[in-house]
Amino acid sequence: MKAQVFVMLVVLALVSFLHQGEAKHVIDSQERAVPYVATVNEQPVIGILSQELSYLMTQNYGDDGYDSYIAASYVKFVEGAGARVVPIWINQPADYYENIMTNLNGVLLPGGATWFNQSNGYADAGRHIYDIAVRYNENGDYFPVWGTCLGFELLTYLAANGTEHRAHCSSSSQALPLSFKDDFRKSRLFAGAPNDVIDILNNEPVTANFHQFCVTEANLTVLGLDEDWRVMSVDRDWNGMEFISTIEHKTYPFYGIQFHPEKNIYEWIQNKNISHTGNAIRAAHYFADFFLQEARKSDHQFPSEAVLEKHVIYNYQPIFTGLKRSSFEQCYMFRESPKVLPKTIKSKKFGLKKKTASLLTV
Repeated sequence: MKAQVFVMLVVLALVSFLHQGEAKHVIDSQERAVPYVATVNEQPVIGILSQELSYLMTQNYGDDGYDSYIAASYVKFVEGAGARVVPIWINQPADYYENIMTNLNGVLLPGGATWFNQSNGYADAGRHIYDIAVRYNENGDYFPVWGTCLGFELLTYLAANGTEHRAHCSSSSQALPLSFKDDFRKSRLFAGAPNDVIDILNNEPVTANFHQFCVTEANLTVLGLDEDWRVMSVDRDWNGMEFISTIEHKTYPFYGIQFHPEKNIYEWIQNKNISHTGNAIRAAHYFADFFLQEARKSDHQFPSEAVLEKHVIYNYQPIFTGLKRSSFEQCYMFRESPKVLPKTIKSKKFGLKKKTASLLTV
């Protein structure tokens, strides 16, 4: 009898232990869980925000009537992961951004060389995009936003309600590994990353850095952004200054990286210290693939294939800007677009009439 009681007590203790372990597993899973999304969109469309010409580009192309551009490497970055691209114009009324984003499955804010205080430009367009994306996600409409370099800085700038919070950095033509935080695997961005990709990023100088501004953890703390944003890795510039290299919003599918994975794959300007090793390419593709996995959770769509075809980047031809000392091999160059939205279409998803942006011609 005593033996039976002893066995029963052992069994009960074991069951209790297993349940505790199971509960811990559930808690750990919930820490990095994303909202459940049933949608799997196999034909995602990504909007890439254009921006003002840089000083050098204005010198080289301003006389041709161009006033904005998108580096072709960002377009290829998205296309290589399985999506089509629609350019998003700067200098447009608020209704334009409301309308175009109902058709898109995500937005990429690219890196570049422009200022946040230029009226009706990159930052103002980003403000509209950020606010709309927040509203979508608050209403259960899954919508990812990705920021690379300047785009990452813009995300945190907008989250700080337009407070300039960046520090000066010296990280031009600098190839670095990532210094991961202890809990980086709890992030959405890295929770499912293959071990070999993590090993590459952690041990090899494969991330291409080109920035004179950066965001530090102290910057986040001062503005209270550390409550809403998770830092997954940091790096140090040429002078040893530590800056954030990867970040994500804790609630919304917003992601920022300070480095340039698109350059590893698609930019070949010499003497820029960009790694083109097989491992660098492998790691770079991971970020594009992850972003597109997020975009496939959005069920937005254009009202018809014919309407989409009028907006895709295929309507434009990239220019070999590398021939004129640009840091980009190719760019899509755009002339000024009219601030009118003349055509009315019916959204396939919402069944509402809305206006669409007129096409630019180059």
